Formats: sequence, structure tokens, C-alpha cells
Amino acid sequence: MGLTPSPETATSGQSPHESYGYTKPDHLPSRVPFTIRRTTVTVVDISASPIAGAWVLTPRQYGDDRGTFLEWFRADHLEAATGRPFLIRQANHSVSARGVVRGVHFADVPPGQAKLVYCPRGAVLDVIVDVRAGSPTYGEHVAVRLDDVDRRCVFIAEGLGHAFVALSDDTSVTYLTSSTYDPAVERGVSSVDPALALPWPFPAAELTLSPKDLAAPTLAAALADGVLPAYDDCPH
Repeated sequence: MGLTPSPETATSGQSPHESYGYTKPDHLPSRVPFTIRRTTVTVVDISASPIAGAWVLTPRQYGDDRGTFLEWFRADHLEAATGRPFLIRQANHSVSARGVVRGVHFADVPPGQAKLVYCPRGAVLDVIVDVRAGSPTYGEHVAVRLDDVDRRCVFIAEGLGHAFVALSDDTSVTYLTSSTYDPAVERGVSSVDPALALPWPFPAAELTLSPKDLAAPTLAAALADGVLPAYDDCPH
């Protein structure tokens, strides 16, 4: 379904950061510089993003004439970097055509749902949105390219919003989650909210959203309705 672009999307909102393989479109201004806190072990580099509770993992790849091997998730390494355990309760997998947007999704806290998101085939622009009321970075986002070349993944703590757009056809995304799916606590905000100005790299008419995601409220409306998680109730 086509979307009508809004003039605000080209001039307002928080900036993504030109890190993690993502290049900011020219029409989106850069904002406050940041310092990355990084933990490096033998098999993976784990970096804290500017949004507390969001981390980027870049695994070391071992290639030879047979192909490539890597460890894209190690619980001990992730816990050492983040200072918290990640107990997996469900594994999900999606396949998306180019231009498909999924999100912005989050869950009530408690219980919330932490996620580790990985793209084993194709490429996505993955966006983490701070929807936690009272957060110092409320309304801001971080954009990370996940693909089958660098094979990065992102860890997203409970209370943060998550969305992505597929950059190529037949793109696969795998999610490990800390809780099982419960529609009673699932929430969302609009991925095309002009106030968020998320950096989708395609024209609005080329984006495909589900009816549920198209009907999602703006961030301001969700705050007014009291459905956003509170920063103080979330791990970060």
C-alpha cells in the first residue's frame, strides 16, 4: 500500500548516526556526537549505542575455501558487555520483500521483551526507537544496517521500540526473544510518524506496511494514551 509523504519527514526529527554501516541521507541533519562504549572479545565486537539498552554486535568471521564460519550469539559475551543475562524464550524468523517495513513494535513493561536481531540473508536497515517515557533520549533513534556481509546483529532491551525495512527481496531476519509472544501486551507506534522522521531509504510510495502497522498511533498519541513504557521501569 502506498503512503503519502509528509513535508515534515524531510526536515524534522532526531538524526540517525552514521555508524554501523549506515550512511545518513543528505536531507537528515546530524545531531549530537557520541562516544561508543565497546567490549571486544575474540569472536565479537559489542558496542553500546547512544540509546541506553541498545547494543550492536559485529562478529568475527572465519573464511576459507569451504566458506565462512562465525558465532553470531554467545550468551556469556553478551552478558559480559551488557551486565545482564539474556534468557531466550522464543525464536522468530521473517522473510520480507524489498520495501517491507515491520514495526515500530514494543511490549508492555513488565514483562517487556528483549530481542537479539540478526539478518542471515539479504539486508535491512534496522531502527531502534526510544519510546520510554522519561528517557533522556526519548523519541530518538539509532539506525543500523544488518546484512549477510558484515553479519552484524543488534540487542534491544525491554521497553525500546524496534522496526526495520528490507533493502532487498527475500530478506530473512531472525529474532531471539526473552519472552513468548503475547498479543495482550504487544504495542506499536507509527513507523511513518513525521515527529520520529525515521530514515527509510525509499520513497513513501515504495514502502509496504501491514494494516496493523499502518493504523498504529503516533508517538505523541501513544504517550497521551498512557501506553508507552516508563524509563524507570525498564532495564537500561
